[in-house]
Amino acid sequence: MNLVVTTPWVLAGLLLALLPVFSRGMTTSPTPYLPLLPPDPLSAVLAVLLRLCAMTAIAGLVLGMAGLYSSEQRVERIGLGAHIVLLLDRSSSMDNSFAGRAPNGKEESKADAARRLLTAFVQQRQNGLMGVAEYSTSPLYVMPLTENKQAVQAAIAATATPALGFTHVSKGLSMALSFFQGQTVTGSRIIVLVSDGAAVIDHDSEQKLREWFKQQQVHLYWVFLRTANSPGLFDKPEDSRDDNPQVMPERYLHQFFSSLGSPYQAYQAESPNALKQAIADIDHLENTPLHYWERIPKQDLSGLCYRWASIMLAVLLAVKFCERKPC
Repeated sequence: MNLVVTTPWVLAGLLLALLPVFSRGMTTSPTPYLPLLPPDPLSAVLAVLLRLCAMTAIAGLVLGMAGLYSSEQRVERIGLGAHIVLLLDRSSSMDNSFAGRAPNGKEESKADAARRLLTAFVQQRQNGLMGVAEYSTSPLYVMPLTENKQAVQAAIAATATPALGFTHVSKGLSMALSFFQGQTVTGSRIIVLVSDGAAVIDHDSEQKLREWFKQQQVHLYWVFLRTANSPGLFDKPEDSRDDNPQVMPERYLHQFFSSLGSPYQAYQAESPNALKQAIADIDHLENTPLHYWERIPKQDLSGLCYRWASIMLAVLLAVKFCERKPC
């Protein structure tokens, strides 16, 4: 741990911590001849401890005023896990239930079910980094890759915002892939796309996504939240004239993902239980040996210094109140 202070000149006050060495701090009482008294090791130990308490109290106050903090550092982590980016669809259809209607008291929306189950997924992951992104009309950078589970869970909860009407999945995937840029490949890298629909991806965007997936060595999981009576990923149209990306975008997006040349797995979830099973399967599959560096941010330690000083002062005051007054 690298300890730093914001106002170094205040550290000169640490010299005051030597005062208890030269001062008793207790009221003296006259004794005719101390060698006549029997040895009292307990009193000698208590006297040393009280001096240490006083020195600690002074040092704590000085360090607190100096603004003590630990600087940012990187800690090596080794375990089983993966680097995961959760890419969430925030189109307006996600605010409907799996039945395709506004949720009532007995049903929850697809977005609410996804947030609930992804929050549990984050909690049970022991190692690895996680990030959160979402998309609708445009992509939104929510939370960078981090090991802080509480921050990731808060980021997932923050996606409960009013949704928009469009789905630009190519922009969302580009945003998710950017999370891995500049990072050393030390384990599995995956994107978990949670969406209830798709959109047509133009040829230029397809080419860029193919290139980026190969460069970043990213695995893709698509959890497709299928609405009742809507086309599925594996359905074929009865009329061949409907077999095109405009009519069946989910089918063609699935075909595009299958042709990326990177590991890809699709899950078609038609209920919250099916969504739960898909997330559990991803959790089981993505537990491989992982080596990474966690960045620990700067931490203010002045509050801790003041707390220690307060405790030491409380001890000294309690001893002072217990002191017997000379007759």
